[in-house]
Amino acid sequence: MIDSHVLVLNRSFLPINITTAKRAFSLLYQGIAKAVNSQYETFDYESWSDLSIEQHDETIGLVDRAIKIPRVILLVTYDRIPKTQVRFTRANIYARDRNTCQYCGVVFTKNELSLDHIIPRAYGGASCWENIVCCCFSCNKKKGSMGLHETGMKLLKPPAKPRWPPFFKVPLQDIRRQEWRMFLNMVDISYWNTELLE
Repeated sequence: MIDSHVLVLNRSFLPINITTAKRAFSLLYQGIAKAVNSQYETFDYESWSDLSIEQHDETIGLVDRAIKIPRVILLVTYDRIPKTQVRFTRANIYARDRNTCQYCGVVFTKNELSLDHIIPRAYGGASCWENIVCCCFSCNKKKGSMGLHETGMKLLKPPAKPRWPPFFKVPLQDIRRQEWRMFLNMVDISYWNTELLE
């Protein structure tokens, strides 16, 4: 239980990280963070440890009593959002292109799509936001290793690096945590974590 996950919010109640229960208790005890319940009420360490424990609560044992594990903590003074770039991943390319083949315009499932280099690697095409698009198998086969000018195929729109904020990574086992839902409802949790190499 001490290594289970706790959602960390900044002072504006925006999710910024996931930590362990052990670290969350340390931050609570030091006064750096407060525990947050499902009614958006905040508690310092003393008031949190005085809460009565219900039968379904996850707890850890102390010398003289048990204490409920907070599932969400709020950093008292930190009000920034960590600056990170949109990662160059398959999931983010599919999200940018909305699971749509950029040649024929048909929407597919992820399993029915591949990634295509507009300027083929054989011609020096780079693996970057501006040169990779979602492509159905049929269009990929038709294009092969040729350039667009050779095939007569056209792109729906020129590809570019997305401007939306990066996805917040949530471990799969925590997706259904009731305590996290009110803070994660704006966040797409289907994140493929492998960054593509340029």
